[in-house]
Amino acid sequence: MKKQVHYTDLGLIDYQEAWDYQEKLFDETVQLKIQNRKNEGISEPITPSNYLLFCEHPHVYTLGKSGSKENLLLNDDELKEKKATYYKINRGGDITYHGPGQIVGYPILDLDQFFTDIHLYLRTLEEAIILTLAEYGIRGDRYPGYTGVWLDPESDNARKICAMGVRCSRWVTMHGFAFNVNADMDMFKNIIPCGIDDKAVTSMQQELGGELDMEEVKSKLKSHIADLFEMELNTTH
Repeated sequence: MKKQVHYTDLGLIDYQEAWDYQEKLFDETVQLKIQNRKNEGISEPITPSNYLLFCEHPHVYTLGKSGSKENLLLNDDELKEKKATYYKINRGGDITYHGPGQIVGYPILDLDQFFTDIHLYLRTLEEAIILTLAEYGIRGDRYPGYTGVWLDPESDNARKICAMGVRCSRWVTMHGFAFNVNADMDMFKNIIPCGIDDKAVTSMQQELGGELDMEEVKSKLKSHIADLFEMELNTTH
């Protein structure tokens, strides 16, 4: 039986606002699981809801728990000049950039309803991106030792097209992936992306030489995510 998942496209949304919303859904899910544990044998457990959020952000740099601020190459004044913001956040990974033209995906899933394997979770998200790229004639791949989706990973021209960083507690996930579709690639020059200074980043637009229809790419991507995770997506606004 397919798992019911609420899908929402938040559109262009401030990073802090989206983070707060994620935290709210995440905390509600975790608390419900704790309550179910306490009431075990006393009352019927309540199945937590699952969510898939898509959005775009205004220019923002985010630094994960294992990252170094030295990988941000701008000071506060330069950030303002670029109309960009900066946040240190509670996901794994190092520094990355989010901005318009990038599909940012935040799955808030109770993995107890899917599978309790965080590596399989990341590989499944990567597979959804790889399958989406394939529909446009782009060969996406994995790079051993790194998360995310890469093009030509074993060559001197290895470049990342999708970054990933997640948080998981009590098998509930938050944060997720950032997939470069029509993103402004110059914004990546202000950081050492994911702390990797010898690898390039790219976008679908850069690879194909033209702007893509964001809604079309989102539609294909969410369809692959739904298939791979055996979800039934219910669109909410």
